[in-house]
Amino acid sequence: MSGRSGLDALPGSGALRESGKLFQLTIDIVKALFQRPFQLREFIQQAWFVASVTILPTALVAIPFGAVIALQLGSLTRQLGAQSFTGAASVLAVIQQASPIVTALLIAGAGGSAVCADLGSRVIREEIDAMQVLGVNPLHRLVVPRVLALMLVAVLLNGMVSVVGVVGGYFFNVVLQGGTPGAYLSSFSALAQLPDLYVSTLKALIFGFLAAIVAAYKGLNPKGGPKGVGDAVNQAVVITFLLLFFFNFIITTIYLQVVPSKGG
Repeated sequence: MSGRSGLDALPGSGALRESGKLFQLTIDIVKALFQRPFQLREFIQQAWFVASVTILPTALVAIPFGAVIALQLGSLTRQLGAQSFTGAASVLAVIQQASPIVTALLIAGAGGSAVCADLGSRVIREEIDAMQVLGVNPLHRLVVPRVLALMLVAVLLNGMVSVVGVVGGYFFNVVLQGGTPGAYLSSFSALAQLPDLYVSTLKALIFGFLAAIVAAYKGLNPKGGPKGVGDAVNQAVVITFLLLFFFNFIITTIYLQVVPSKGG
């Protein structure tokens, strides 16, 4: 007993304990993914709900995001005398980095917070305890459909952000900066390649999974009643953002080492 108290007093022991619980929940959710029957109706409802609360904000964020990237890269390539590569640079920046990040931020901020609040409210109303008493696995019944819904919507939103970002970049580069449409479009094939699109989709899939796992963990473990649910939602969003940027760095580093640059 005294040994456990000593371990609890160590700096960072609380964070390690929470990380261990989050990892254990991840394993339990992965196991529940293969249980049958699959909750198809719950999955469709959650996918539709997440899409309805994220499509419009994502589109509104994607347009200025693509515009800023296009304007910045257009100015930089003009200074370096490489205007012909503006299109390729914009596409790579939007598809590889901006699109998955924008998608993940909206998924975590809108979809993940809604999942966390929903599960937290069910815990307070003791619905989760009632399901366990009745022999129903809440992870299989409630969490798995939400995890898959966030992953699916993240991939779809990533495609939408990529298209909107590229089109917005073309508009701002050609119309506002006087770029050449032919040079912008032809440079796509000079540097961009299909693996760039693959890694972007993979990032969106992983980011959607992370957002769902963190939201489920914080939602299933609220502390202090209704106020605790609000605190759990805020904590889930912050933790998800930190994980997203960390995993984005890891995935990007591995991708750049494994997949050679086109023309390099």
